[in-house]
Amino acid sequence: MKEEGLPDRSAAGVAAANAENGSDDINDAAFPAWPDLILIDGGQGQMTAVRAILDELGIRDVVTAIGVAKGVDRDAGRERFFADGKSDFSLPPRDPVLYFIQRMRDEAHRFAIGSHRARRKKEMVKNPLDEIAGIGPGRKRKLLQHFGTAKAVSRAGLNDLMAVEGISEAVAKLVYNHFHETRQG
Repeated sequence: MKEEGLPDRSAAGVAAANAENGSDDINDAAFPAWPDLILIDGGQGQMTAVRAILDELGIRDVVTAIGVAKGVDRDAGRERFFADGKSDFSLPPRDPVLYFIQRMRDEAHRFAIGSHRARRKKEMVKNPLDEIAGIGPGRKRKLLQHFGTAKAVSRAGLNDLMAVEGISEAVAKLVYNHFHETRQG
């Protein structure tokens, strides 16, 4: 998934670019460094996918990826860790590193769930009138007050739309065309 035009950030690519510009620092500011570690929320299956992406990018030898999966019965404290070239392992139940990783995972989950809920809530209150350029909150409110629903607005004729206070002929045509061109296309 490496995009054309972007610099090659693999160790070999950075070394070659630095040799060209006279620098021998792999962390040269001209080439942003890859992270040292990527923590993956998941087990062996997710790690396989991440390894394939790191291979495709040519940075598998530059970036360490570790998968963290909940342990037996999905109990917190029994997490299993998966790393390239190592057997899966667990940390002792009271290890401070384990607590830190659990808190990071829980925060990532909290953020993802919150973002998903906000996006879903926004989709639920989405209105077809929001898609029409030139229809701001004021005109939208007037149309909805006059017709009751966006569906009723979509069924309204041009003269009915022009009858709404604050809706000019040009705006009425925009609204009418939006709903009728959408149905045909």
